[in-house]
Amino acid sequence: MMKRSLSAAAFAMTCMVAFGTSAAHADLLDDIMKAKKIRIATDMAIPPSGMMDANLKPTGSDVETAQLLAKDWGLELEFVQTTGATRIPNVQTNKADIIVSTLSVTPERAKVIDFTKAYAALQSVVACLKTVEAKDWSDLKGKTIAVSRGTTQDTELSNMKDRNLTLARFDDDATMVTAAVSGQADCVATSATIANQIGVKNPSRVFEPKVLIRTFDLAIGVRKGEPALVEKLNEWISTNLKNGKLNEIYKKFHGTELPQEMRS
Repeated sequence: MMKRSLSAAAFAMTCMVAFGTSAAHADLLDDIMKAKKIRIATDMAIPPSGMMDANLKPTGSDVETAQLLAKDWGLELEFVQTTGATRIPNVQTNKADIIVSTLSVTPERAKVIDFTKAYAALQSVVACLKTVEAKDWSDLKGKTIAVSRGTTQDTELSNMKDRNLTLARFDDDATMVTAAVSGQADCVATSATIANQIGVKNPSRVFEPKVLIRTFDLAIGVRKGEPALVEKLNEWISTNLKNGKLNEIYKKFHGTELPQEMRS
């Protein structure tokens, strides 16, 4: 009886080890490759990173980055449309596998998701109408600054308590830009690229960067605990920075090249 019990226990332990090993290797990267499809959260309302063309098809630098990734990995691509505020919840709740959507790397975000290495960069600024006199933070006191809720600009400016800034929050970049284009806002906190789009939409209201907030690295966001996926994404980014493809995409839509240190 003792031998039989020991044998049964050994068998059970073997099964636990076997199943445990299998579970340890089961991860999001495996799921993506088995499904032969990757779901990527991308905001389609922040030109030129994400937008819809005249035929209502997704385009932009983040869109083409996502398309290149899916093509290189031999996967079907499913875009999960998102806003600045919903990007991270999308991967946390498994609505999307990864985020490719002007996601800047910050310590606060790194607490709740993991980041790849940078694939692009973003200059974050306060931009105002060209006619507005503003050269530093003190000149922005008393002026209302439009900002998209949940963005790094929202976080950065909200933490500047000593500067006494007045913020007007909008749900996403599209509504913020509309406010600037229509005359509801004379200053915005956003990327330099998005600020330039305001004058394109309304040539009578040309905005220009007045104060630099910070230059951020843009990275791909992944839910916590997926090291295999992050490693594979890092390899892909390194390859496509080295061969120039990511720089070509960025230059095509933003008009400038990626920082030299990123390309070298």
